[in-house]
Amino acid sequence: MTARLRLNPDFDDAAHTVPVSLSERHPDTPHAVLPAAILAGETQVTGTTGESGEEETRANPLGVCDMFRVGIGPSSSHTVGPMRAGLHFATLLATRAPGARITSLRVDLFGSLAATGRGHNTDRAVLLGLSGYSPENVSIAVVDGMEAAIDSSGTLTVPGFEPTPFVRDRDIIFRPRDILPYHVNALTLRAWAGEELLAEHTYYSVGGGFVMEELGDPAEPRVAPLATEEQADAAQTAVPYPFFTAARLLELCSETGMRISELALANETALRPHQAVIAHMDRVHAVMGEAIKAGIATEGTLPGGLRVKRRAPGLARELEEKTAAGHRADQLEALGWVNLFALAINEENAAGHRIVTAPTNGAAGVVPAVLTYYERFVPGATRAGMYNFLLAGAAIGGIIKTNASIAGAEVGCQGEVGSASAMAAAGFAEALGGTPAQVENAAEIAMEHSLGLTCDPVGGLVQIPCIERNAMAAVKSINAAYIALWGDGSHTVSFDTVVETMRQTGMDMLSKYKETSEGGLAVNVVEC
Repeated sequence: MTARLRLNPDFDDAAHTVPVSLSERHPDTPHAVLPAAILAGETQVTGTTGESGEEETRANPLGVCDMFRVGIGPSSSHTVGPMRAGLHFATLLATRAPGARITSLRVDLFGSLAATGRGHNTDRAVLLGLSGYSPENVSIAVVDGMEAAIDSSGTLTVPGFEPTPFVRDRDIIFRPRDILPYHVNALTLRAWAGEELLAEHTYYSVGGGFVMEELGDPAEPRVAPLATEEQADAAQTAVPYPFFTAARLLELCSETGMRISELALANETALRPHQAVIAHMDRVHAVMGEAIKAGIATEGTLPGGLRVKRRAPGLARELEEKTAAGHRADQLEALGWVNLFALAINEENAAGHRIVTAPTNGAAGVVPAVLTYYERFVPGATRAGMYNFLLAGAAIGGIIKTNASIAGAEVGCQGEVGSASAMAAAGFAEALGGTPAQVENAAEIAMEHSLGLTCDPVGGLVQIPCIERNAMAAVKSINAAYIALWGDGSHTVSFDTVVETMRQTGMDMLSKYKETSEGGLAVNVVEC
């Protein structure tokens, strides 16, 4: 029996309405912006304030076009980021050494990228990038066949150059004990023409697919975020409502009368055309849905040696059969569908297939599971509600990334699944009509009860405990939103406080619990 996803008859999938018309709400912003990238919240905005006329420097907050991006599994920090680094290096070579004969290439992976790089397909990701592929658009057939193609030919082809001799075991160096000063996830790429070094560049994959490039000596780091041309263009404009803490976000909502999603959309449409923002959210929504369908339709065992069986197809059949038989479900049985949506996406992610970083790959199932629950099961769900969900969730995710981290290699899984849970709870509360205070409370509850989560993937694979953990977190997000909505938004612990607590907890956490597979379940579960 083929499982069919039920669509809530109240969900208006065709209506491409947006929360509000925002054109009249943009205040004058006579700021000039330095041409820096926005990928890691580093966009610098300069303007004059006060009677002294001294320049004030600040950054643009991260938004929906930053926190939700299409990529491939299994890891945003260990797969998507290194792939972007490889692609950047290929572009760098084409610029610096056009027409040169590349005779050798070398990839050095440091720290966590090396410790769990094989299980996370970091080596393959770099090769895909060097071959000219981007995580947003590469076909899964190319992904699955890349290593075999290189091994059979004995070469790697950088776009614009002749094939270069390449042996994976010789030319990719794993250095888990060598940690560069700036970040635990680092890689250095080199290319030679004979004895001449054509290019050498170091990159840091800092979580969520965000990448920083080294501008000088890695021993004395001086970095800048990678940015696409579109992102660099967006960095020329200051947003009307800058916020970097939840406290400031709530102040702005109170001052303007806006909901969180409205304010977030106002910032987004100051940086790029309105329809581009909507198109981005439409694609994110579509890829999330496609990943759920693919996960439900695909039987078998996940790659990597743990022999983890895909469970989404069987669960989908069971839920559909109960529905078809007129089974009278208890009120919590809808959570079976939430679990299904999360499992389906994370099984696709574990297989290295296309998903959306939300905010990371290891936590990619939480936000889509809760969003799909909203669409399928909440009466009155609308397309506008979906947009509101993503906008509010991204606002919360941006605050977390700015003030703490979303990288398991830095703060453990509390920064990945914990952040995703906070984003999903906030998005769900927003879609249900929550006030800004209630939305912030929902995010706080979800993050508070994710504190201390370790990142200890068995075998270095994004499978155990990652797949089930997404399902557990999705259910927690829904509960957090409802708890917040039962109140008036007032609460003792602020979201900013719990984010800082998460950061401190992550700094105190031993490295063996931060995506190195040297502690916890990774050493206590026997790989058979």
